[in-house]
Amino acid sequence: MLLTITYRGKKAEDLGFLLHKNPARPQTFELSYGKAHVFYPVAEDETCTAALLLDLNPVELVRDRKGKGEPAGLFDYVNDRPYVASSFMSTAIARVFGTALGGRCDKRPELVDMKLAIEAAVAMLPCYRGKELIEELFEPLGYAVSCKSFPLDAKFEDWGQSRYFNIRLSGKQRLCDLLQHLYVLIPVLDSAKHYWVNAEEIEKLLRHGEGWLESHPMKEYIAFRYLNRRRRFYNEALAKLNEGEQEEEADGEEQDNDSVSVNSEGESGKEYLSLNQQRLGSVVAALKNSGARRVLDVGCGEGRLLDLLLKETQFEAIAGMDVSYYALERAKSRLRLDRLPERRRERIDVFQGSLNYIDKRLKGYDALAVVEVIEHMDPGRLAVFEKVIFGFASPGTIVLTTPNKEYNEVYGLVGEEVGDPAGTVRLRHGDHRFEWTRAEFRAWAERVASENGYTVAFSGIGADDDKYGAPTQMGVFTK
Repeated sequence: MLLTITYRGKKAEDLGFLLHKNPARPQTFELSYGKAHVFYPVAEDETCTAALLLDLNPVELVRDRKGKGEPAGLFDYVNDRPYVASSFMSTAIARVFGTALGGRCDKRPELVDMKLAIEAAVAMLPCYRGKELIEELFEPLGYAVSCKSFPLDAKFEDWGQSRYFNIRLSGKQRLCDLLQHLYVLIPVLDSAKHYWVNAEEIEKLLRHGEGWLESHPMKEYIAFRYLNRRRRFYNEALAKLNEGEQEEEADGEEQDNDSVSVNSEGESGKEYLSLNQQRLGSVVAALKNSGARRVLDVGCGEGRLLDLLLKETQFEAIAGMDVSYYALERAKSRLRLDRLPERRRERIDVFQGSLNYIDKRLKGYDALAVVEVIEHMDPGRLAVFEKVIFGFASPGTIVLTTPNKEYNEVYGLVGEEVGDPAGTVRLRHGDHRFEWTRAEFRAWAERVASENGYTVAFSGIGADDDKYGAPTQMGVFTK
C-alpha cells in the first residue's frame, strides 16, 4: 500500500513541518499487522513528496483470526488485504500522521490553515462501482481526480477490468483536510474494515468529517459505507449530521432545497452531478437541439454517452467508435448489447477505428460527438483530425468538448516541473498531450469552422469561476 503527498511551492519544506516528519530521516512504525515506513522520495526547494508505505504481514492477519477461535478459510490466505488501500491505510494515517490529521503544527502553527497546492496519489484503491464513484466522492471537495484502471489479466482482455485504481487528487487544500478526506473515504470505497465496527466509529466519523461531511452531496452514502452498513449506527450518525444543518438554518441560513435521489445502497441522498455527468448531459442536450437523428460518438470509450443517447427516442441510429478494442468490449458490456430487445439493438452499433485515417464508416451521420478526445492527441496530428472529421465525415453538427487549462489554477495544478519556469500550469491528466485556454480553443475552433464551412458556438460546463471560467469548454459546430 502506498500513499504519496506532494507539495509544490516556494517553501516546499513546509510539508515536513506539517507532517512532523523530517525529510532527511526515514522512519518506521510498528503496526498490529506489519510496518509503516515514511520517507521522502523528493525533498527539494520547490517540490517535496512524502510517502507512506505499508508492509503488512499476511501471515499475521491469519494468525489473528485463528487466535480468536475462528477457523481460517481460503479467503484468509488468498485475498487482496496486504496489497490494496483499505482501512489499514486509514489506521496508518492516524498512527503516523496523527498530529497533522488533528490540525496541529507546533513549530509553524501558521501553516495549519494555509491552503496549499497539494497532490495526493493512492495506489491500488478498490472501487466496485468504477471511477465515477471516486469522482463523485472527491470532486465535491475541490479535487481534480485522475484514475488509472487495470485489466484483470493483460493476457485475457475478455476478462475485463479489475476493480482497482491508482488515483491522483489535485487541489488547494489544508493538509489536515486532505488527510481527513482520505481517512474517511478510503474505507468507504473499500467497504471492508479490518476491525470490528462499534459505536465509537460514529464519533470518529463525525470528528474527521467535521466541516465537510455535513455538506457533502453523498453524505448518506459515505456514512452508511463507513459504518460498515450497520443501520443503527448509520441512523445515529445521520441524525447528528442533520442536527448541525438544522442549527445553521435556525441561525437564518437558507434551507437547502436540493432534489433527493436514491443511491445504490437504497439510502436517500441529495442529488449531485459530477463534472463528467454535467459534461455528458450538455452534449446530449446539444445533440437533441441540433435535430440530429443519426449520431456517432467518436472516441466513445466505455460507452457512457452511448448509454444516455440510447435512452432518447429522437436518435434513430447511434454508433460509437474507439481505437481501443478493450474499451469497446467495456462499452458492449455497459450497454448490455447481447441482452437488448431487438428493436433497441438495431439502433446501436460500436466499431473499432482511428481518427488518423479516412474511414467511410464515419460518413452518413447527422451529428458527431467528440468528448474529451482531442487533448489525448499529439498536436501534430490535429491537422489530420481536422481533415477526417470536418473535411471527410462533414456531418451537419459536431459537438466537441475539451478541458479549460485556465481552470487548472482552481484545482491547484500550478508548480514548477523540471525544466519549466516557475508558475507553470500543469495538465489535468497524465495522458493529455496538451490543454487549451479559452482563447486558444476559440482561435482553433473558429479557424477550423471557417475553413470547412461551419459556424461555431461556445459554452462552458461545470462550476464557473469568475476569473478562470468553467472546467470544461464546449464548441458546437453547425454546417
